[in-house]
Amino acid sequence: MQAAINRLSIGTSVRRGDKTRAKPHIATADDAALLGALPIAAAIIGNSEDGPSVLSHNDRFKDTVELSTCTALNWNDADCLRDGPISDLLAAFFAGPAAPDELDFRDGDGVSARYFRLKLAPLPQGPGSTERCLLSLVDRTVEAQAERALRAEMLRDSLTGLPNRLAFAEKIEQAGEDATGGIEHAVLVVDMLRFSRINESMGGLAGDELLITFARRLMSALRGGDVLARTGGNEFGVLVTLRRGVADALAAADRIQEVMAAPFKLSDLEIRVECAIGLALMQAGSDAEELFRNAQFAVKQAKQAGNPQVYEPKQATEARRRFSIETELRRALDKDQLKLFYQPLIDLKSGEVAGFEALARWKHEDRGEISPTEFIPVAEESGLILQLGRWAMHKAADTLAEWDRTAGEKLPFYVGVNLSAIQVARDDVASVVQSALKASGLSGDRLTLELTESSIVQDPARAQRVFDALKSLDATVAMDDFGTGYSSLAYLQRLPIDVLKIDRSFVTGMMIDPDSVAIVRAVLSLADALGMSTTAEGIETVELATTLATLGCASGQGFYFAKPLKGEAALDYWKSRKRR
Repeated sequence: MQAAINRLSIGTSVRRGDKTRAKPHIATADDAALLGALPIAAAIIGNSEDGPSVLSHNDRFKDTVELSTCTALNWNDADCLRDGPISDLLAAFFAGPAAPDELDFRDGDGVSARYFRLKLAPLPQGPGSTERCLLSLVDRTVEAQAERALRAEMLRDSLTGLPNRLAFAEKIEQAGEDATGGIEHAVLVVDMLRFSRINESMGGLAGDELLITFARRLMSALRGGDVLARTGGNEFGVLVTLRRGVADALAAADRIQEVMAAPFKLSDLEIRVECAIGLALMQAGSDAEELFRNAQFAVKQAKQAGNPQVYEPKQATEARRRFSIETELRRALDKDQLKLFYQPLIDLKSGEVAGFEALARWKHEDRGEISPTEFIPVAEESGLILQLGRWAMHKAADTLAEWDRTAGEKLPFYVGVNLSAIQVARDDVASVVQSALKASGLSGDRLTLELTESSIVQDPARAQRVFDALKSLDATVAMDDFGTGYSSLAYLQRLPIDVLKIDRSFVTGMMIDPDSVAIVRAVLSLADALGMSTTAEGIETVELATTLATLGCASGQGFYFAKPLKGEAALDYWKSRKRR
């Protein structure tokens, strides 16, 4: 529909006081029969050197014209026949058969506006070889009003009465089109924290009341010209006009936080509601949906930082890379493209191999080597760590069993497998270990399960059950990266931990930092008092190996001894260090 057309075509109406003086249009018998048979407003238009003119019409057309906004005394003098979209449509129609033959337009403005669809159809030539066509007018006012009402309903949030996500995107697009250059607008996404908890504990009605009150407070924090919308369940969008660049956007975020500082009263309770605010600045050519997603991304950063955050493209690039890695990692796991490497753990007294730590490695077919420090956090965040952990457990057990078969005997060492805190929290770790042992034919004492302190702190009761279940399988349990987490010494006393692994951050600084030596000495003394063994990580020099052995550390690993090795190379390494 072309809303910009404010005049009815075909010289639609004369002035109310002059309608009796309008020039009549006399129809031939055939024309009159044709027009009279039509149930809609219609007229026959002729084309001459002077342009199009109304040759004849029916009564419905006359009534439509008289109710229109046209002020021409003679219909053929109407501006719409001489210039504008209707004139262009008629000219094109008479010029060739491939021309358009339909046009939607509006007559009038505001609530009294009427909407029509104009259609053209060819007619045989008239007297004097005059080109003619049949013009019909279909009144679409009721339909158009219904469409507008439905659209308005589709663009409005039924609870708060605010624009919804779709309407907000249109507002952003419009602001981008109206921009003259520079940074003139910003999009703020305001996320109400803990809303689901409030909704669950107090009920849906209280939740709706809170949303309405929250929206009112948001509105009170905005300036004239700013746009507020409800874009999600507990998420609101704000389109802010900027005069001083990002400073105005941050000022708006501060005002929002100020109005939310006072408690909300729901029934007889007073509840404090906090919000996370993400900001994205509109640049030239910004896409509305992308801008909104950028602000949503900044909200996630704001939740972690505890204060409003402005979207930074670099962070988004990193997030997209993490998402890409997640997709590729899922495919790599399905295609068995990851490998396990094995880093030797050396008995610091005898110098022989006491065991190996299984470490996942991923060589991407296009990107090359992807570091575990990059794909392991992605696996934990996405939940793929469960699949990765099961694969590593079975692969390590199968490899150790294969080494036994190759050597023709039960080899005197173990393999350590890392367990993520996510695995401890979500998976049945004991069942995974039991399945791997059963499939490989190994006994439980051939596996050491390494867990970090965070797996204990998150849910101590569950950690206790997992540790007990692992010990029931005769597996060895080691606490990895000891000293870097937040676990209480009470856990060491309560949990069935066999080995403490001293984090490399303490080990590598021993030769230059007396405090590191003191920490390592304390850990060794603590382990000895509790009847635990110790393993030092990050041994890269002979001096470190000698010092740790002197202090009483049982075993160690690091590049001084060997980097992580492939399966066959690891077995050869054990043979090379075996005493004859």
